[in-house]
Amino acid sequence: MTYLAKPKFHHPGLPKNELGYTHRDYEGTVSTLCAGCGHDSITGAIIQACFELAIEPHRVAKISGIGCSSKTPTYFLGNSHGFNSVHGRMPSVLTGANLANRDLIYLGVSGDGDSASIGLGQFAHCLRRGVNMTYIVENNGVYGLTKGQFSATADRGSKSKRGVTNTDNSIDMVAMALQLGASFVARSFSGDKEQLVPIIKAAIAHQGAAFIDVISPCVAFNNHAGSTKSFDFVREHNEAVNRLDFISTRMPIGLQQEPGTVEIVEQHDGSRIALRKLDADYEVHDRAAALGFLQHHAAKGQIVTGLLFVEKEAQDLHAHLDTVEEPLNKLGEKELCPGSAVLGQINAGLR
Repeated sequence: MTYLAKPKFHHPGLPKNELGYTHRDYEGTVSTLCAGCGHDSITGAIIQACFELAIEPHRVAKISGIGCSSKTPTYFLGNSHGFNSVHGRMPSVLTGANLANRDLIYLGVSGDGDSASIGLGQFAHCLRRGVNMTYIVENNGVYGLTKGQFSATADRGSKSKRGVTNTDNSIDMVAMALQLGASFVARSFSGDKEQLVPIIKAAIAHQGAAFIDVISPCVAFNNHAGSTKSFDFVREHNEAVNRLDFISTRMPIGLQQEPGTVEIVEQHDGSRIALRKLDADYEVHDRAAALGFLQHHAAKGQIVTGLLFVEKEAQDLHAHLDTVEEPLNKLGEKELCPGSAVLGQINAGLR
């Protein structure tokens, strides 16, 4: 079963935002992911962010690829535009839609398999072009839909559920996003709603390519510390995943963390990961310093979370291409076919 509709009844006492919408207006169908999956916490954070921003659901276009992460758009913003593309091709579909209609709010949802493996080239070009979007990667280090094989963000030396050791180096998508020129780069933990909701709100409001890497534990296949997120360098503290044949109901992992602190988060199987939250006075406008900060704390076995970099006065793809203010899908024959005289002027300008 992949589709569970929610009751249409709305309690009259539900809180409303300034547009008169309730949380229910930003929800989708009932999730069919594993109980306790971090992805569901991310869904909740997206719903909360859109509710607090008072966004009209029909102004949002949510686009995804293939994987557990790419199923999640079904579970939020049920009244928005949606497109589930093929594996790894979400960025190009989003880019084309963005070029055609710049008036929509674009939310790209992907996973570490969808974006760091088959879609790595798409991920890179979408960010370097500065497409105006919020690009969220729900990162758990495994292919959850195909029984827990390593993804490209899995740590070298970590073990799979079946005891196989990963011999490949991991890809740190945050470091790549910084190098590729993304104008908004952040990392968070699915269980830290107090941090994640504001990051998503800021990313949606940002004019340019906003990338968020969200560490999202996979309760079915990847419960050990070294395999639930991406790193700059090889993690030093890896533990094997317990063999599970039956998955009982589990509560999502939550976290309340003060800025500038390191918290040890215990996973469902008892293994632990170390999360470092950025200091309140961290300088977010220095791209090179952000890379160095990531590497410095990765060497300690810590994952840096928070807003890592934001570019002042960032521009998006439409500014780079100098497109017209009117969305391209609204242009008529008069604008698209202005006549031979205008074409001659354009050709003359290219000589």
